[in-house]
Amino acid sequence: MTSTTDPSGWTHESAPLVGYLSRKALPIKRNDAEPLTREDVQYDLLDYIFSDTKAVFTSQAPDISSKVTFRDLYVNALYHSSKCSKVLKDKMVETPAFAVELAKISLLTNVGRINTTMAFFPEMKTALRTYHPVPSMQKTDGNAQDAPRIKNCLKAALLPSELKSMPPTTPEEILEKSRARELPPTSIVNLIFVLANHAAPLAATHFDPPLNFLDLFLPINIASADRARAFLWLVFHYLEGPDQPNPYDDDYSRQNPSKVPWLRRLTDAELAEENVDTPEEIEWGRAMSAQRNVFLQRLVNSLENEKKAKNVAMLSSQRVPEHSSHRSRTSRQSQDGSREKPYIHYMPPQRSAATSHHTERSTGNMRGPQRTMLQHAWHVVTSTDPLVDSDEELMDEYVRTDYNQRISVIARLRGRMPTPPPESAPPNNTSDTREHRWRTVQSWK
Repeated sequence: MTSTTDPSGWTHESAPLVGYLSRKALPIKRNDAEPLTREDVQYDLLDYIFSDTKAVFTSQAPDISSKVTFRDLYVNALYHSSKCSKVLKDKMVETPAFAVELAKISLLTNVGRINTTMAFFPEMKTALRTYHPVPSMQKTDGNAQDAPRIKNCLKAALLPSELKSMPPTTPEEILEKSRARELPPTSIVNLIFVLANHAAPLAATHFDPPLNFLDLFLPINIASADRARAFLWLVFHYLEGPDQPNPYDDDYSRQNPSKVPWLRRLTDAELAEENVDTPEEIEWGRAMSAQRNVFLQRLVNSLENEKKAKNVAMLSSQRVPEHSSHRSRTSRQSQDGSREKPYIHYMPPQRSAATSHHTERSTGNMRGPQRTMLQHAWHVVTSTDPLVDSDEELMDEYVRTDYNQRISVIARLRGRMPTPPPESAPPNNTSDTREHRWRTVQSWK
C-alpha cells in the first residue's frame, strides 16, 4: 500500500483493488441454511448508520414537521409504504427494535447486497429462494420476511407526490429539486436506489479511485465508522441540498468540495477487530441451520410419500381395466378360434371283416349288458368328446346295446314297436351307411 501527500496536508493511501467490481459480485452468496455473519452484512457499518443521533433530515412522514435522524427517516419510509402489511406495521410499533432490524436488512436490499433469492424464516418451502439466519439482526421475536417482499415494500416507499408522477431517476434530477428547496426532493428509499444504480458515474465525483458508493457496504479495509459517515454525508448532500452546510463534513470534505469525508484504511489487525460474531450469535446460527435441515428432511420425506401413494393409486386404477380387457380379449380369441375352425367332412373309417363280424355278433347278442344304463351314461359323459361326430360311436359295442335298450323303452311306452320295423342290414354289407341311419331315425316319428 502506497501513500501520497496532497498540498492540503492530507495523506492519500491508494486503496487496494478490492470490493465492488461489478453488479454480479455485489450480492452475498451463501448456501441454503448458512448463516449470514456480521462480516457478511457489515454489521458495524449498519450499527453506526442507524445509531447516529443527528436529527438533520427533513421528515418525509406527513405527521412530522421537525427534523429527524436517519433511523427515523428510513423506518418511517418503510412504515408508510403501501406494500407494508398491517401485521408488519403493528409489529414495528409494538417492538421498535424489530423495526430497526427490519430497516437494516431493508437497507442491504436497497443497495443490492441482499438479492431476491434470500429468505429469513426457516419454514420457507420454495426452491427459488434460500434460507439464511442473520443472528446479529434477528434478536427480536419477529418475522423478518423474505427479500422479495422487502423489495416490494421498498419500491412502494414513495412520497405522496411521487405516487401520481414519476419519481426522480437520476442524481441530477434530485439535486435540481433540492437546490430549488423542494424538500424532500424524493424519498430516502428512492435516493438509495438512484445512488446504487449510478455508482459508476458518481465514483469520480464523490470518491477517490477505485472506490464508489457500493463499496461502502462491502467487507473492505476501510473503517466502518468512516464508511457510515460517508454514507450519511451523501444522503444529506442529495436530500437537503449541496449548498447547505453538511453536518457530516470533515476537513478533507470541506477542502475538497463534493468529496465524501476521509475514508481511513485499516491494518489487518484493526480489520480483524471489526464485525466479530459473539458466541451467542454463533450458537443461535447453528441451531437455526439445524432446524432448517430438519425441516427440509421432513419436507422431502412427505413429498416422497405423496409421490409413492400417487403412483400406487395410478397402478391400482390401471390394473382393473387391463385385467378386464385381457379377459375379454381371451374370450374373443377363443370364440374367434371356434368360429374360424374349418369344417371337416366326416369320412367313416373302413372297418375290417373281423371288426364287422364282431359288431354284428355283439349287436345280436342281447342276453345281458355288461353295464347298466346309468353306468354307461356316466362313461359317455366322462370319456367322450361332444364335438366328435356321433358316427364314431358305432365302433363301441356298448353304444349299440344302449341304443337297443332305448328303443325297447320307447316301444314299451308307446305300446308297440316302431313302424315300419327297422330294416336289417344286408348280409354282405360290412358297414352301416349314413343313409341307412337316417331311414332308421325317420321311422321313429
